[in-house]
Amino acid sequence: MKRTPYILLFVIILSSCKLFAQGELKNYQEAEKWLWNNIESKIYNSNIYPNWIGKGDSLWYSTKTRKGTEYFLVDIKNKKQKELFDHQKMSEILSSYTGKELKSYGLKLKNIKLKNQKELDFKLDTFLLSVDLVSYNVSKRDKPKKYTSQELVSPDKEKIAFIKDYNLFLKSGDEKKQLSTDGNEELSYGTSISWYFVRNESKNQQMEYEIDAYWSPDSRYLICTKYNRKHTQKLFMYQSKPKDGFRAEVYSYERPIAGDKDLTRVSYVIFDTETGKTIDCDLPENATFLEYGFQWKSNTKAYTLRYYRGYQKRELIEVDVETGKSRTIVSETADTYVDPNMHIYKVNKDTDDVIWSSEKDGWHHIYRYDYASGELKNQITKGEFVVREICKVDYKKKKIYFRANGNEKGDPYYTYLYSINFDGNGMKLLSPENAYHTCNISPNGKYIFDNYSRVDLPDHFVVRSAKNGKTVINVAKTDIEDIIKMGWKAPEVYTVKGRDNETDIYGVIFRPFKLDASISYPVIDGTYSGPQTIRTPKTFRRGLINMDVPMAQIGFVVVTVDGLGSAFRSKKFHDVSYKNLGDIGAPDHIKAIKDLAKKYPYMDVNNVGIYGHSAGGYDATHALLTHPDFYKVGVSSAGNHDHRSAKAWWPELYMGFPAEKHYDEQSNFFLADKLEGKLLMVHGNMDNNVNPAASIRMADEFIKANKDFELILLPGKDHGTCYYDKYFIRKRWDFFVNYLMHKQAPKEFKIN
Repeated sequence: MKRTPYILLFVIILSSCKLFAQGELKNYQEAEKWLWNNIESKIYNSNIYPNWIGKGDSLWYSTKTRKGTEYFLVDIKNKKQKELFDHQKMSEILSSYTGKELKSYGLKLKNIKLKNQKELDFKLDTFLLSVDLVSYNVSKRDKPKKYTSQELVSPDKEKIAFIKDYNLFLKSGDEKKQLSTDGNEELSYGTSISWYFVRNESKNQQMEYEIDAYWSPDSRYLICTKYNRKHTQKLFMYQSKPKDGFRAEVYSYERPIAGDKDLTRVSYVIFDTETGKTIDCDLPENATFLEYGFQWKSNTKAYTLRYYRGYQKRELIEVDVETGKSRTIVSETADTYVDPNMHIYKVNKDTDDVIWSSEKDGWHHIYRYDYASGELKNQITKGEFVVREICKVDYKKKKIYFRANGNEKGDPYYTYLYSINFDGNGMKLLSPENAYHTCNISPNGKYIFDNYSRVDLPDHFVVRSAKNGKTVINVAKTDIEDIIKMGWKAPEVYTVKGRDNETDIYGVIFRPFKLDASISYPVIDGTYSGPQTIRTPKTFRRGLINMDVPMAQIGFVVVTVDGLGSAFRSKKFHDVSYKNLGDIGAPDHIKAIKDLAKKYPYMDVNNVGIYGHSAGGYDATHALLTHPDFYKVGVSSAGNHDHRSAKAWWPELYMGFPAEKHYDEQSNFFLADKLEGKLLMVHGNMDNNVNPAASIRMADEFIKANKDFELILLPGKDHGTCYYDKYFIRKRWDFFVNYLMHKQAPKEFKIN
């Protein structure tokens, strides 16, 4: 009898363990409901894109409704909307024609073209069909002639340029002519390689080239890129899980890394296809990743955009194809960088205006230059705001329609629609709603299709007047009734002061939907400090369909912070990260989380973790190495742990060229001995964006420093499929539960 209390205590402990385990399982099951693929099916009237008909007085679109897939016709002029066709009739005639039973609202029509609102062309499975929308007669269409990626058809459709054996050829009717004769594997004509192409070295796979050439509008001249691969370097991947057999296979791909001096370069050769004359273009060789291809001002004048290593200079250059001589139209330099991610330019063949964007006054604005002289005519937009997109340039009315952020009160990242005259006068707001707006303008310039939303406001799809911004017709609104019933609550948009105690910093807080403010929640920093963008979602879909929402349902408060050095603010704000990617915005992240915890005491700032992918993977590891007093647990996926371990353009843009000592100083490799917290690294072993060698070498540095860490290599996964891999999602949850929540994760939970 004396042992009874101990037995009871033992039973109570066992019971509580079971209850605890069941509670964790329930949280995992709740999190699973909110994963991307699972929640996508619960929202309706989303992802709507306009397809303008004719001049643009009407449009059609398709979307997933509660009935299924529906196709709609919007008559803007008469402010009416109806189904594009009778779905029941259409399913019946197509079922009869194809011999397959098709549901009325399950039609998956592709490549749709609507002719005069009476005839619908589309692809259904392998069928190319045309349906008369009055009689509903079906007819089969001929397959259009297909051309390979090594062929380029002239504008008049009379000639085909193609590459063969590293040379450029021309076909006209039955006649073939060789335009170049000196091409070889090292110096070849038109032989571009897709960014995504990886070559199976083990099977000696043939290179898959894509023709890189540009026809003049009159189909006479052909500008062809000449590739110099004498010093091309490759990156390699090890496919441990081949399709056949048991021998692992080696894959390679062309990719310069930051600081490389030996890399693929391009120059240009011009061919006069009428006379057979070959003209050398005087533009010097340049690295392939700095070239932007050609467009045409006239039949004999082409123009291109060119950057230089380190991105401190860009030029708009014209080439006279009759002589091969080039001239600079607009040239811009900066002490830090001229950002290709924040640049827009427009050249029109019928005017002398060059519409050009620049950050030279400290904000990203639109300027107007003279095409012939290169002289600045005037600055079009001015003020403490950022032009994000030029939606349309109306050269007849001398008016520009554009999106910009920061000019209205509230969140400075929300984009709004505006119009402005070429001379900089008459700037007009066309979308007054406090939200993030998009812009798609009708061909006739009368209407704007606008999709606006916030993380706490479902998508609204409207057609506006381009003249005054007034809503002409409400097209649709995203239906979220199902997720509200599931318990969805909008994340909170917050603002705090940054590290300087002056600058406003913005972000979002994701909480468990069943938050109990009386208990303490570990905090996770969802990070991506790549300076080309921001991490915080600004639209409803981005706020709903991401990894932060399910993570919060496990029992964490997840926070995003867009600190100094990130995009879409002033040039000064952005430049904080220049040659300083190791900053990762951490001082702003740490201050923001601490400030938020003062407001929300249930946020446990003594248990803070961090996770991120790609540049965010670098961040997560770097945070543990440089701020171990704050960040205790990290999950790092596809991390570019040294900025010389991935493609060249991104680090050279933000870290500069050449790759000097500061690259070493900000490399995670050289900080391995600083690791104190718990770290999980994950990488797809077929990642050709950030090569898996980055994480493997990082592991080697930790091993040499005798540090504990975990590494998972996902067989066959690339940069994207690694992040969305279900096994990795579960392991990420487990890692934070085990080491940040200090609980035992459910064993081998299987995500469906």
